[in-house]
Amino acid sequence: MDRGRKAIWGWALYDWANSAFATTVMAGFFPLFFKQYWSIGTDVNTSTAQLGLGNSIASLAVALSAPILGAIADRSGLRKKFLLMFTYLGILMTTALFMVGKGQWKLAIVVYVMGIIGFSGANIFYDSLLLAVAPRNRLDWISGLGFSMGYLGGGLLFLLNVLMTLMPERFGIADPAQAVRFSFVSVGIWWAVFSIPLTVWVKDEPSKVKEPLLESIKRGLTKFLSTLKKIRQLRTVFLFLLAYWFYIDGVDTVIRMAVDYGISLGFSSTSLIKALLMVQFVGFPAALAFGKVGELWDVRKAIYLGLVVYVGITIWGMLMAQEWEFYVLALMVGLVQGGVQALSRSFYSRLIPADESAEFFGFYNMVGKFAAILGPALMGIIGITVKRVLLISTPYPDQMERISTIATRASIGSVLLLFLAGGLLLYFVKEIPE
Repeated sequence: MDRGRKAIWGWALYDWANSAFATTVMAGFFPLFFKQYWSIGTDVNTSTAQLGLGNSIASLAVALSAPILGAIADRSGLRKKFLLMFTYLGILMTTALFMVGKGQWKLAIVVYVMGIIGFSGANIFYDSLLLAVAPRNRLDWISGLGFSMGYLGGGLLFLLNVLMTLMPERFGIADPAQAVRFSFVSVGIWWAVFSIPLTVWVKDEPSKVKEPLLESIKRGLTKFLSTLKKIRQLRTVFLFLLAYWFYIDGVDTVIRMAVDYGISLGFSSTSLIKALLMVQFVGFPAALAFGKVGELWDVRKAIYLGLVVYVGITIWGMLMAQEWEFYVLALMVGLVQGGVQALSRSFYSRLIPADESAEFFGFYNMVGKFAAILGPALMGIIGITVKRVLLISTPYPDQMERISTIATRASIGSVLLLFLAGGLLLYFVKEIPE
């Protein structure tokens, strides 16, 4: 395998590595375990708000630091080292979830937030390295390859983790709760091992400026401010980031809150986990297919296709009442989730200068994380507000279950506005010249 192909596969395998955190921890076991173990006995709407707040705090921390760290990394030529620093933080915090005891929801949130910071912080520099490994005419396909490898790798480990919880005795584990805790450890190991190819095969482009790190930090901060002004003047970049801010908010909210939403509707945890596995294995070929569609058709039109499906997903989610309907929702999410993410990344990479990719992707990730602050928090706030209003107008104890269900459905409905706003703004982004 030549050096260029090794770099591409090393880059793509990092998605295989860290997607275990996205699947087993973020989308799967953490929200489930949080409700049933760490936050046991808490009202479902309150625990949803607690989880949403944790996600929002983590997103805010990454959003505020992302473009500044990107500017420093570009200036110092340390993109890969920054990536590995955040990776080690994520691995350590994920493994530490094993130590959090029953009922310790506050500690669980703190460790989880630090894990998300590691995961999301590393992704800033991972995304920026796309331009270091991919020829311009292959950006869509290689971006899709990364996401598809993530779905496959994350799905395989998640499958193993699910089997551990369903048949703990086969693995020499005492009970399902201990199996979930061991699953967090397995994610840390998986993440560490499959990050090695990127460490060895992907070469960061050296800085054009030779200067001490402290000087790079100082000048990086100055560069961040100048780039912020530049982005405001670049209409196409600014409009795309604004559109992306809205629609990726919806995508990330669906990823992070789907299991919590299903639990709130009373669906069994087994059905929810099976649906998540479906998303992973459907997402593997779908992300590759979307990457090819972006190459052969039109990147923006392909993103629109995904957003239209997400509007249908949101409406379906508001109306669904039976567990089989959650499987349909999972199938639709699997078909478009990776495609929207991959093509948004490759679309944006065409707009930015390659030698400032970490800084510009810092803004890209900042926008995504600020969006993720709004989505989960909005769901929690809408759910609690609607519930309180209904309790005032219908103060009857026998209506509590119905009121909780209405509040839960209202919370997911708020996501619909995000997809519509993002799609409208994307219309005004000019076509990108090849």
